[in-house]
Amino acid sequence: MPTATLDGMFTRTIASHYVTAALSAARRAGRDVSPALDAAGIGASLLDDERARVTAEQYTRLVQALWDLLDDEFMGFGPRPSKRGTFPTMCLLAVHCADLASALHRGLAFYELFDTGLNLTLAQHDDVVRFEIDTTTFDDPDRFLAESLLVLWHRFSSWLVGRRIPLRAVDLAYPEPSHGAEYHLIFGCPLRFDAPATALHFDARFLRLPVVQDEPALRRFLRNSPAELLSRRDHGADTSGQVRRILGNGIGGDLPSLDAVASRVGVSGPTLRRKLAAEGTSFREVREQLLRDQAVASLVRGGESVEELARRLGFSEASAFHRAFKRWTGSSPGAYRAHPARD
Repeated sequence: MPTATLDGMFTRTIASHYVTAALSAARRAGRDVSPALDAAGIGASLLDDERARVTAEQYTRLVQALWDLLDDEFMGFGPRPSKRGTFPTMCLLAVHCADLASALHRGLAFYELFDTGLNLTLAQHDDVVRFEIDTTTFDDPDRFLAESLLVLWHRFSSWLVGRRIPLRAVDLAYPEPSHGAEYHLIFGCPLRFDAPATALHFDARFLRLPVVQDEPALRRFLRNSPAELLSRRDHGADTSGQVRRILGNGIGGDLPSLDAVASRVGVSGPTLRRKLAAEGTSFREVREQLLRDQAVASLVRGGESVEELARRLGFSEASAFHRAFKRWTGSSPGAYRAHPARD
């Protein structure tokens, strides 16, 4: 029976909203995006339902295909393109800095050399750093690029110093969108919508941490980018993250009950429910998201029959799994196997 790697067990799938948003600028420009979808192994019909999901690998192939198609790392959203290779060059400059502060300042200075319309600002007030991004000149109604760049710079900063940089808060200069539930999964911190500007905040002490990466590690990081941007919660210290990890370890056997998970976390069942509710989720929702993500990843990867997958995820019969999968994604399991990626 195929088994997922422990790393893959906790990697989240990505909402179809981000696929549609990533394609939107190219589509507005009249470009044929079907080669990008083919390269990612994503069936266009899946994007008709907002419940659809894609794997991190599919998302990575899609964005990389768009970068190549447009020769633009901003994927057509900016007033002027950011040519392919701009971000890797910035990373190469940053990885040779002594600490995070100098790396970020060097990265921002590098982007100031190009007239792309992107404005990045790093400021410190007392013990809090504010990293602000201004894309008001961009044609980005879904704020896809602005949000992706926020996550990119945060994850890149954490990677540079070799440890998670927890965010204090994220400001977003627009109302909460319909897919707002995804934001907590991405940022894992308090969110402030309708803010004066779009920015993230973290403790200034992290600026003093040394850069611990080198050029070989950077090549690996860039090869997998942007899989990490939306698929993996690198904060992971909240209650829902702990619950997901515990449940994930039970995949392939009997998933532990709420009380059993609560005992592992060190709290009572009612307290666990309250903690999850405070994070805007529930035990059932965390469990369903884990099963959904495992199912999508297995179906896209192949090598496991629907019957085997259903049993591994704890369903007594394949028909029950079919119903659950349709509820999770809006499609049948077969729809996720119909579009293998083209090399």
